[in-house]
Amino acid sequence: MKSKITVIALALMMIVQGIAFAQIQEPAKWTVELSKKDAKVGDKIDIVFKAEIEKTWHTYSNDFDPELGPILISFEFEENASYERVGDVKPINAEKHYDEIWEGDVSYFENTAEMRQTIIVKELPLKVAGTFEFQSCSDETGMCVMGDDEFELNIGGAASAVAEDQKEQKKAVVSAEKTELEKSKEKDSLLTLFILSFLSGLAAIFTPCVFPMIPMTVSFFMHSDENKAKAKFNAFFYGFSIIAIYTVIGTVVAITLGANFANFLSTHWLPNILFFLIFMIFAASFFGMFEITMPNWIVNKSVANEDKGGLGGAFFMAFTLVLVSFSCTGPIVGAILVASAGGQVLMPIVGMLGFSIAFALPFTLFAIFPSWLSNMPKSGGWLNSVKVVLGFIEVALGLKFLSIADQTYHWGILDREVYLAIWIVVFILLGFYLLGKLKFSHDSDLPYISVPRLALAMVSFSFVVYMIPGMFGAPLKALSGYIPPQATHDFDLNQIIRDNAGAGGHVSAEPHTAKYSDFLHLPHGLKGYFDYEEGMAAAKKQNKPVFLDFTGHGCVNCREMEANVWSDPAVLQRLKADYVIIALYVDDKTKLPEDQWYTSEYDGKVKKTLGKQNADFQITRYEVNAQPYYCLLDHEGNLLVDPKAYDLDVNAFVNFLDKGKENFNK
Repeated sequence: MKSKITVIALALMMIVQGIAFAQIQEPAKWTVELSKKDAKVGDKIDIVFKAEIEKTWHTYSNDFDPELGPILISFEFEENASYERVGDVKPINAEKHYDEIWEGDVSYFENTAEMRQTIIVKELPLKVAGTFEFQSCSDETGMCVMGDDEFELNIGGAASAVAEDQKEQKKAVVSAEKTELEKSKEKDSLLTLFILSFLSGLAAIFTPCVFPMIPMTVSFFMHSDENKAKAKFNAFFYGFSIIAIYTVIGTVVAITLGANFANFLSTHWLPNILFFLIFMIFAASFFGMFEITMPNWIVNKSVANEDKGGLGGAFFMAFTLVLVSFSCTGPIVGAILVASAGGQVLMPIVGMLGFSIAFALPFTLFAIFPSWLSNMPKSGGWLNSVKVVLGFIEVALGLKFLSIADQTYHWGILDREVYLAIWIVVFILLGFYLLGKLKFSHDSDLPYISVPRLALAMVSFSFVVYMIPGMFGAPLKALSGYIPPQATHDFDLNQIIRDNAGAGGHVSAEPHTAKYSDFLHLPHGLKGYFDYEEGMAAAKKQNKPVFLDFTGHGCVNCREMEANVWSDPAVLQRLKADYVIIALYVDDKTKLPEDQWYTSEYDGKVKKTLGKQNADFQITRYEVNAQPYYCLLDHEGNLLVDPKAYDLDVNAFVNFLDKGKENFNK
């Protein structure tokens, strides 16, 4: 049961992440102003760049090694006689830390950003204009987006006020258009989040902590039979109280602590070790070693208020339900809050509302119609079996937290093969338990094996068979998000074979001298194009569909997709043999000849570099500005299938490529 709930929670997070990819992301909103409005000739003043950054996002500064990978914020100024720059643009209070992914010290801003450029006023009127571009990445989804802006500041002269008014009018028009676009997409996002949260709430009802509360609910409301109208009103109030408690508390936590808190919980060693210990303690409890209960003073206080009856009793009955059930519903609620706490007020409310409505529904119905209890299966041996299965799952999932701390501090406790060995043993024991070969202290006698138990045992043993090749270096792509990285494996037979034999797949014998290929490259020896028009012409000549890859030098998830998905032999063979690859780098700084510059229809800015033109192409053609983003096209540039974003499911990617080829051949 826990595995089903975990799948629902993970699916919720993945789909919400998918929704985020399908929108124009603008995580950092910048303003530019002068530190003094009435400067005189000879004064030193600052150009002040400030940004408001959305929660879960960070924007990179400019005071670290540009060779690491992330794109540093950069500025270009239109020099003129009215001012002289003093030094470079300096970040104000940027955060610095060692990044494990980039293997170096990086500097970035969270929540707010400020940078300053000092200038000397040489003459009036003063005019300072220029452009800047920056990279923002999400700690929650791994998305990275490139942004750019332009500025023009004036002191003195009649043109100053006019230019400022025109600039503000232009910003207002662009802002209004973006607002309308975001409103229409936000409605779809909220509806999807509500539906998935509702389904998660239904799944939570069948957890061991929640199911036994149904008889308690009926017992409480059966005392009000003398006044049926009042009893029904109290029952409705009871359901409303459950919804209110979950929604209000959950939303307050999401908004006040937000994804920054979630990021701390997911990356720092201390909470990860704590979570590991908590999971192991719960597993021991589910195995029957001891019983975990809420502190007596909390539950007793709540239960004491239940006895008062009326609306107060209904409320405290609801509060008791939330307290007692939270040890099982907590992981589901946490997944919803992490998925929805992206700096918005409305999304966590909608997520918690959907969950709590579904969770409260059966309790409210049983409160209104207590006689329905006689139709429910009695809690007993089957429910204890659910707890034991839950214990095995807790052991397996709890290792992930220890693994995070282990990798961060290089303790070497859980290398990949050690981790897999523990999982293999855990799921072998789970299979034996389901077959009745293991018995715990609270288990009932098992005279025969039911078909569902046998099916679950088969699933458990099949999973073990799948994991065994991983002990010899098999990539186990389906588990890449749960087990330690391949680099920690001591004996990687798969790597040895690849190093000696190389990956398969037909490579075109045609000479390859693609534009920009002297400084842009594809991974795994793939050949492709880095200019859209050139790539489309090659696709027509070879009569192949196009694999269009929107990527970036500083895109972490792009590298992860290439390492975990593109490297799979099935994917690699299809990319080599079936498609012409066009990789468009949206953050490349290569400045193009002036005759190739153009003004964007999207934001009205002149696009002068290769990266900016590629980014503008992605936004105007597909209304998306996050990477990675993959499109399969015919020779006219039409989509063959729906585009695909970050997804480490190799089978899904293979199906994506096969479907595109099939539609192209049609």
